[in-house]
Amino acid sequence: MEKRVYFKGWFLPALLIVPQLAITAIFFFYPAGTAIWWSLFNPDPFGLSTKFVGFANFDFLFSDPYYKESFYTTAIFSVLVTFFSMGLALFLAVLADRLIKGAGIYQTLLIWPYAVAPAIAGILWLFLFDTRTGLISWYLGLLGYDWNHLLNHNEAMGLVVAVSTWSRVSYNFLFFLAGLQAIPSTIIEAAAIDGARFWKRFWTIVFPLLSPMTFFLVVMNVVYAFFDTFGIIHTITKGGPGQSTTILVYKVYSDGFVGLDLGSSAAQSVILLIIVGILTILQFKFVEKKVHY
Repeated sequence: MEKRVYFKGWFLPALLIVPQLAITAIFFFYPAGTAIWWSLFNPDPFGLSTKFVGFANFDFLFSDPYYKESFYTTAIFSVLVTFFSMGLALFLAVLADRLIKGAGIYQTLLIWPYAVAPAIAGILWLFLFDTRTGLISWYLGLLGYDWNHLLNHNEAMGLVVAVSTWSRVSYNFLFFLAGLQAIPSTIIEAAAIDGARFWKRFWTIVFPLLSPMTFFLVVMNVVYAFFDTFGIIHTITKGGPGQSTTILVYKVYSDGFVGLDLGSSAAQSVILLIIVGILTILQFKFVEKKVHY
């Protein structure tokens, strides 16, 4: 029988939710409201004067070819990071779920990368692929391949995608492994008795049962690619070469803190907030219909 907790008054429930409401108001609503407010102004870089410009900052952005290019870069980057991080994590989770001896050690080693901060992950991989002192770039030079992600657009994008994927695999692995272990073994055994091979059982039984977990991870990985990869891009490429790795969140920083165009930077943050909100709504609106709980 399910037990429910009832409060006699309103004071205790309100008191319990006040900390969460305060955190949400301070770290979400206040910064978002401030960004919306400053997107309507064009402040002086030195903070000496502020001019109301209305929607002029937004008009400028949508006429800027570099800003439009950052949309395309962000789309490519987020799709690649989400696809590879989830695909590799699912593959490793399936292996870990089938492993009997040493499973704990195997799972622990796969979780370790999640403890590395994005900026630190970028520096670690930069040591490997640095054009002068990088170990892997040196071996590639011995094979006759001149690696230089500072000049080659494709190499720069491939490197930041690889680092972002590596940083996210552990997070996805934990959820996929938990989902696999939650599937009743009797269902798998019944399919095996009926003659279904491993891959047949996986695509027709296991993967559909993982659809709620997969849907959740798609949403979380898209948000991760949009926001949490700033440290990786900043430490490895700084948005270059050219604008080839300048995603939307990095352009907010580049225009606001480097170019000191605070009004444009605030407008970009508002647009980024709207884009992520629309993507999340679309995912819940259309993708969730194909998810079976």
